[in-house]
Amino acid sequence: MADKLDRIDLKILKILQENSKITNLDLSKKIGLSPAPTLERVKKLESTEIIQSYHANVNPQAMGLNVKTFVLVSLAWQKENALSNFLEKIGTIDEIVECYIITGEADF
Repeated sequence: MADKLDRIDLKILKILQENSKITNLDLSKKIGLSPAPTLERVKKLESTEIIQSYHANVNPQAMGLNVKTFVLVSLAWQKENALSNFLEKIGTIDEIVECYIITGEADF
């Protein structure tokens, strides 16, 4: 689907990333389409999971969360289900907000 995005779809994505609370009417004015086809395009982007969710971008400092910690983790790959076990465990820790597979001395 990503290869079938046209400039209007890309503009919709850019605008929604900047302000996901924009009304369909305002979005349609910004992209130059009427409201009905604008809504149809947004629904298609959602149904094809190009748009996965809408969420609030929280200011960590305003919540008193002033420290970010990066931890390098190496897995014992020879153990059965090492990756799935690791992902299951970190999924239960609310404080972990992102996890990436990396190259180099560590795995995550």
